[in-house]
Amino acid sequence: MNDVEKLYENLRKLQEPKGYYFNKDRERVFDLLASLLENKNRYGYMCCPCRLASGDRKKDQDIICPCVYREPDVKEYGSCYCNLYVSKAWNEEKIPIRYVPERRPPEKFFA
Repeated sequence: MNDVEKLYENLRKLQEPKGYYFNKDRERVFDLLASLLENKNRYGYMCCPCRLASGDRKKDQDIICPCVYREPDVKEYGSCYCNLYVSKAWNEEKIPIRYVPERRPPEKFFA
């Protein structure tokens, strides 16, 4: 089992009981998980691969995966911004798949 597969299994076991599932598009999920691991090697923490990190853990605290925006995104849209974490209904196509807008305040983009 490679590092991405290990991360997948560990996070799946932690997040599914909380109602957060990985996107059924396994290729996308594995690409995102590989990017999380790359960010961990680069910065020392797994920051969101869909956002620009500053490299300062304190400034990036809100985008360390799972980011603070995941819960409201999944609640409102059925998916987080990256489409990594989704609701069961989203995966089963029981709700519309919609674009998830960026919730991170613009002033944090280049903090």
